[in-house]
Amino acid sequence: MADKKVLVMGGGAAGIQAALSEASAGNKVYLAEHFPSVGGERIPQDRIIADGDAFTVPDVAAIKKNENIEFLSNADVQSLVGENGQYKAKIHCRTARVDMEKCDDCGECIKVCPIHMYDDYNEGIEWRTAVDFFNSGSGNYNIFKEDMPVCQRTCPINLDIRTYVGYIADGKHAESLATIRKKLPFPLSVGRICPHPCEEECNRQYKDESISICFLKRFAGDYEINNNVEPRIHVPEEKYSEKIAILGAGPSGLTCAYHLALFGYENITVYEALPEPGGMFRVGIPEYRLPAHILAKDIEFITKHGVEIKCGVRIGQDISFDEIKANHDAVLIAIGAHKGTSIRLKNEDAEGVFDGIKLLKDANLGDEFPITKGKAIVIGGGNVAMDVTRTALRVGFDEVNLLYRRTRKELPASPWEVDAAEEEGVKFNFLTAPQEVVVKDGKAVGVQCLKMELGEPDASGRRKPMPVEGSEFVMDADAIFGAIGQVTDNSLVDEKYGFTFGRKLNFEVNPETFETNVEGVYASGDAATGANIAVRACAGGMKAAESIHKYLRGK
Repeated sequence: MADKKVLVMGGGAAGIQAALSEASAGNKVYLAEHFPSVGGERIPQDRIIADGDAFTVPDVAAIKKNENIEFLSNADVQSLVGENGQYKAKIHCRTARVDMEKCDDCGECIKVCPIHMYDDYNEGIEWRTAVDFFNSGSGNYNIFKEDMPVCQRTCPINLDIRTYVGYIADGKHAESLATIRKKLPFPLSVGRICPHPCEEECNRQYKDESISICFLKRFAGDYEINNNVEPRIHVPEEKYSEKIAILGAGPSGLTCAYHLALFGYENITVYEALPEPGGMFRVGIPEYRLPAHILAKDIEFITKHGVEIKCGVRIGQDISFDEIKANHDAVLIAIGAHKGTSIRLKNEDAEGVFDGIKLLKDANLGDEFPITKGKAIVIGGGNVAMDVTRTALRVGFDEVNLLYRRTRKELPASPWEVDAAEEEGVKFNFLTAPQEVVVKDGKAVGVQCLKMELGEPDASGRRKPMPVEGSEFVMDADAIFGAIGQVTDNSLVDEKYGFTFGRKLNFEVNPETFETNVEGVYASGDAATGANIAVRACAGGMKAAESIHKYLRGK
């Protein structure tokens, strides 16, 4: 069996002995160990050692000296396939936190490390620092982290933040971007618009301030563009022929398509009703926050993996859902939440009252909007409302007023978005509740408002706004925009399928698998959760891809 390649999985005493035996026979040996070093097995405290027990001391030095043995540390065997004595293994090696070629064993890192944790070497009887010897036999240093870092745990898609930020610090920008893209194919886009809940939990804030996790993601993506670096495209050799339809080319649908391509599916078709792909990335986020050419770079990266996108295809008009379901082995519904909710005011159907999403969509696609001059009123307090106010100024309105029935403190929009809107000239009218749309000759000319004051906290935990008696007044307007939320337009599916829907007209799904109550049909993103942040939609797309893969492979 000489001159063969041998894989040994496990670097304990038995693994080391097997590796040395195969190497002495003249074979090339790959020794894969989950931990950072070989010989890491330890005797648990509850094991009773009896007289006559035999123990083998692993010959770690022999492993290091043997040229026929290649040691793979921090390694996990992800797949192993074989036929007729020939095997192919896919092994993922996690980043080593300490470069042993540069380490001179001074031990200063242990002295200054601020992290203290239970010492797993002696069953947690004592404490140790995060950086320490992995074991006394090999002498290798390593950095251990308990559980998942809080920033990664808070990130909806669980990006390996610690690794990609560390790569940037080391100047390894391509490696940083590759780490991000293992889960998220939109580093350029999400790096510009994400409200970054991860930063709110960053432990660094307790020393000085949180790390700029979001903008570092953007930096890694921009580095690739600015330096004309060709992105790495990884498509597996093993292919699957099943046909998969994805309805909606937004963040969730395209993330799902990307991960299915990484699994090896080569017949993925994304159907998009809009003339361009991107979904809410393209039509719901203003150009000044997410330029179209930047979004196009992220989408181009996805299509290079073999994903086909068909734009201008409306389900129920250009192609029926029956046809989609009949011609595909699995279907993902990721149509987003593009339908604005009612502002619940009398006369809201009058001429001059619009859905704020329509303004954003027309502005992004370059379509002419019916009214672009005079005074505009925006009703709402979230990030979409901020986008609508700033877009209204950009398309030509002379004055833009935002109405919000609570105070600035309770405003749900991100503080930096509020500051930017205020800096650009948007007028904020706090403790102001709209009562009805004022109409003259069938056209909206203003909003009747009522001043409010805060009372006791309501079910949401926020102080409930209470009307101030006799404080009614009318605010003039040439156009009124509602921006208090969006729902899913689920009319594309026939009632005969019996889909169940939630309060926001979203498709109800299994929260773990994202499967609807119809076999083989999944839903993710805003279509499943209701309107939410983009990175959570991407996370849903990734999980849906995993579920679709398991479903198709199990059929």
